[in-house]
Amino acid sequence: MSTWEATGVGSHPGEDHLEAIRVVFGEVPGLPYLPELPARGVGADMIGRTASLLIDLPVEVQPSGWRLTDRPGRDHQRAVDHLRRDLDGLEEIGHDYAGPLKLQVCGPWTLAGSIELRHGDKVLSDAGAVRDLTASLAQGVADHCAEVRRRLPGVTEIVLQLDEPGLPGVLAGTVPTASGFGRLAAVEEWRVEESMRLFADPVLHCCARSVPFGVLRRAGVRGVSVDASLLRRRDEDELGELVEAGVLLFLGVVPGTDTRLPDVGAIAKPAVELWRRLGFTPDKLAGQVVLTPACGLAGASPGYARAVLAACRKGAQVLRDDPASG
Repeated sequence: MSTWEATGVGSHPGEDHLEAIRVVFGEVPGLPYLPELPARGVGADMIGRTASLLIDLPVEVQPSGWRLTDRPGRDHQRAVDHLRRDLDGLEEIGHDYAGPLKLQVCGPWTLAGSIELRHGDKVLSDAGAVRDLTASLAQGVADHCAEVRRRLPGVTEIVLQLDEPGLPGVLAGTVPTASGFGRLAAVEEWRVEESMRLFADPVLHCCARSVPFGVLRRAGVRGVSVDASLLRRRDEDELGELVEAGVLLFLGVVPGTDTRLPDVGAIAKPAVELWRRLGFTPDKLAGQVVLTPACGLAGASPGYARAVLAACRKGAQVLRDDPASG
């Protein structure tokens, strides 16, 4: 069970990576993370940042987006440089930190649905290319985690988050072809389950509708991160089975863009009410639910980004101290 209470999803506003890291360590000290700043441009976006970790699969930017290429070029190097700068900042600010740390990368299916082959459609259109991409990503992520451990020896464990907003579309067969005129074939569930096992106990984040909870439970993920406002009553049977299997639930309970924040009781309420509907006892709630913003904070103001993380941590204290409230 978890003692993490609250964390963020990953992205932050602005271009000051040192300030973003300070905010994270200050506001969610139970499970801080390496923030992403997509406003910095090419290579700081989710796809480019993760593609920079791929082993022997360099990428470049074309008018249509990211594409595999024969050799690393300027775009690939820019993504590598952004990440290296972020790791330098993480080492500077977290040098004496001891505890768990969360790292986020784009998951293999969203990545495969976003990157194009050298001469053709998206990687997702070719099952062999998807396998190669997934294996390359798994090795690159393992190397990334190892580097973070070297830089921050006080880290007790790395919590790996795979961002998969595109996964429901991959399974439903709604991902557009590179031309945009067609749709790529639906991927079999067993392929998704198999791919998840290449990563070390991942938490899978999906802030879209129709999260495939059954697939994720069978894949053996450590946790599932979702936007609470997108959950439907018909999801709850599979969600209950997931929780019963001991999977952690990262529940997005506060909007990721600027709004007036409710009081802590209202922030905790979606988690309390969901837990009650699922039929679990209140004493297990704080140990299995981690509160987060609904999605990334890239579209928020810096002040709101700080406030929303603080609000999630205060809401989590309600779950711990008064789990039957709400």
